[in-house]
Amino acid sequence: MGNILHNDDERPNVLVHVAGNVHRLRRDARLSQQALADAARVSRRMLVNIEKGDVNVSLNTLDRIAEALGVLFYALVQPPETPDSARIDELAWAGAHPDSHARLLASKPARNEVELWAWSLAPGERYESPADPAGWQEMLVVTAGTLTLMLENQSRTIAAGDFHVFSSDREHVYANETDTRLTFIRNVIY
Repeated sequence: MGNILHNDDERPNVLVHVAGNVHRLRRDARLSQQALADAARVSRRMLVNIEKGDVNVSLNTLDRIAEALGVLFYALVQPPETPDSARIDELAWAGAHPDSHARLLASKPARNEVELWAWSLAPGERYESPADPAGWQEMLVVTAGTLTLMLENQSRTIAAGDFHVFSSDREHVYANETDTRLTFIRNVIY
C-alpha cells in the first residue's frame, strides 16, 4: 500500500486529522502510546510522529492502528468536525504523478452486503425507486453529466466529480434533466 501524501512545504489536512484523531481515540481508550504501538505492530517512535502529524504514514499502518483502537479506518482520516462518515472527502494517498491520487469520499458500516452499480441515464430519462428496508444506505458518485436526486419532494443536483450519501429507506428518484448523458456509480449498503 502507498503512503498518505506528505508535502514538505505544508502538511495535508488528512495528516492533521490523523494526528488529532489517533491522539484523541488513544486517550479515549486509555491506552499509552507504547500499548497502542504494540497492539498496532508499529514502533512507539512511529506512533509519536503520527500523533504529531510529522510522518509519511502508510495506509496499511493506519489500518492496523484503527484495528488496534477498535474503530473503522475512516475514523482516523475524517475531519474532526465531521459528525458523520457520509462525507469525508479527504485525500488519503498521492502517487508520484499529480494525476495519481485516492480520496476517501465516504464510509458506512455494512451489516450484510454492499452492491456496486454502474448507471447510465440518457437525457430526460429517470428511474423511480421504492423505499428500501430500514437501515439501507446509498453512496452515489457522478462520473459524467449531472444527476438530479429526488428524496421526499426535495431535489439535489450532483455534478460530475461530486458525490452524495443518503438513507434509501424512502422513495427516491434518479433523473437526468440535462441534454447530455449521465453516468454514475452507486453503492447500496445493507
